[in-house]
Amino acid sequence: MSAATGTKTTSKTATSSLLSNGWARWGLGLLLPIVILLAWQLSTAAGVFSAVQLPAPRAVLEAGSELIARNELFNHIAISTQRVLLGFAVGAALGVSLGALVGLSKIAEVMLGPTIGALRAVPSLAWVPLLILWMKIGEDSKVTLILIGAFFPVFTTVSLALRHVDKNLVEAARAFGLKGVKLLTTVQLPAVVPAIFSGLRLALAQAWLFLVAAELIAASMGLGFLLTDSQYNGRTDRLLLAIILLAVLGKITDALLGLAEKWAVRRWS
Repeated sequence: MSAATGTKTTSKTATSSLLSNGWARWGLGLLLPIVILLAWQLSTAAGVFSAVQLPAPRAVLEAGSELIARNELFNHIAISTQRVLLGFAVGAALGVSLGALVGLSKIAEVMLGPTIGALRAVPSLAWVPLLILWMKIGEDSKVTLILIGAFFPVFTTVSLALRHVDKNLVEAARAFGLKGVKLLTTVQLPAVVPAIFSGLRLALAQAWLFLVAAELIAASMGLGFLLTDSQYNGRTDRLLLAIILLAVLGKITDALLGLAEKWAVRRWS
């Protein structure tokens, strides 16, 4: 083995060892946000942008402190999180159910597939007037819009994954007397656990995206409301605060779902 090859192998081993360390992964993951924060601070200090265009990080922190002092910030966070989790839960459950039906039944695929595929292409804001007409401006219309956003990624991934389950595995399970719902829950769904969680994580991200559109429906609370209200009032500091909070909450919920994915993969795969 040449010296160059040995050096390359040692480098790969060191990199793998570094990435397997939890604290090192955290540090590497925080590197880019820290660089962005420093660039933000330097650009505002140098006067590259006006305070209206890009407030300094300290101004954003002060805006958050002001909202906390008025007992508003945590209420915005709580109501938005509640809407996202409720819409995501119902949308994911429907996505798994219909995705399983379409993925396992040729008749259901022919009957439902084209229509659901067409509805998937409808932009989120296109649903807003219809939901207001049907459900008025209460919580139901907001949660339903988030539900719609969460449904399609789960439906698509589950239906496609189930079509490609190993046929030999299914036949072996049938030989042992498994069929119908028992076959689905015991063999077929566990076989596609990684695909299901890929769909769930996409759906969760979509739910946070649809939240802003949902809170355009005459909302008076929530981070989407804070975002649009800050835009109308020229409060760029609050607008940036809302964007940062949406990013942080989205990452936290995705990380929690990632932990559930690891457990499920160990349990069923």
